[in-house]
Amino acid sequence: MQVIDIINQATEDGKTRFAFELLPPLKGAGVSGVFEAIDPLIEFDPAYINVTYHREDVKYVEREDGLLEKRIVRRRPGTVGISAAIMKRYGVEVVPHLICGGMSKYDIEDALIDMDFLGIHNVLALRGDNLRGEHVFRPHPDGHRNATELVRQIANMNRGIFIDHEVEVCIHSKFCIGVAGYPEKHAEAANRETGLKYLKAKVDAGASYIVTQMSFDNSKIFDFIRDCREMGINVPIIPGIKPFSTNAQLSMLPQVFHVDLPQELVTEVEKCKDNGQVREVGVEWAIAQARELKKAGVPVLHFYTMGKTDNMQKIARAIF
Repeated sequence: MQVIDIINQATEDGKTRFAFELLPPLKGAGVSGVFEAIDPLIEFDPAYINVTYHREDVKYVEREDGLLEKRIVRRRPGTVGISAAIMKRYGVEVVPHLICGGMSKYDIEDALIDMDFLGIHNVLALRGDNLRGEHVFRPHPDGHRNATELVRQIANMNRGIFIDHEVEVCIHSKFCIGVAGYPEKHAEAANRETGLKYLKAKVDAGASYIVTQMSFDNSKIFDFIRDCREMGINVPIIPGIKPFSTNAQLSMLPQVFHVDLPQELVTEVEKCKDNGQVREVGVEWAIAQARELKKAGVPVLHFYTMGKTDNMQKIARAIF
């Protein structure tokens, strides 16, 4: 089932559902940790599960002569495989992520063909992060510069158009394409209006729905939805929520994800004596956010779990 159909059904039923995002396991770790994270949430009937994609990383190793040698490593491979394993085990739709970073158009095409063979018909198309240590995004020499180009490739494949145009007659894929939106502006966009223009380009290229970057302030999510509609972006918009969990996130989240933290949340976290208390503050904040968004009629809420779902269980029990 396509995610857009799940969203539309939730809208028709007037029922808010939830989705959550997991990381593929570290290389060599196996799938048990992923299943242990999912098991407690199945009783709450998740709409679908997202699985992130991680590009290559940079590692510096000291050589015998004392100099540092740069090595490229992949720490979390297996996005497509773990997605198929989740679908088989739980019968829940899965949305693997695809990124531009580190991938050629041919790599992307091969991944899409594998997904299609496995019965995976949903994908979240992202540009992806810069390679560690690089201040600008450098696409693969045979790859895409941005998510709009990636969306266009996936949409073309749905129409039976492959990279080399070598296939004349084929069974068309049926990928439902999701993209990312940024309520507080993408870090590299000149301004918020420019970011909305880029978002509209992704939708015009073939995206069926938008998932927002995490935001801890619902007023910014509501403003973003309003501005999207005024821009002519009419596809469903799924708000992203991150349950706050550690004191270190006070500085890490704004630095890495370029989001603002409401002062009320900061004050409550600073009162906490340990991360256990911080985690409880994060759960209560996420519950309050979810209740307000649910009251506003949002069809699906997307939760960024980072693979740890004990706090998500408390939120799901309170809301869903």
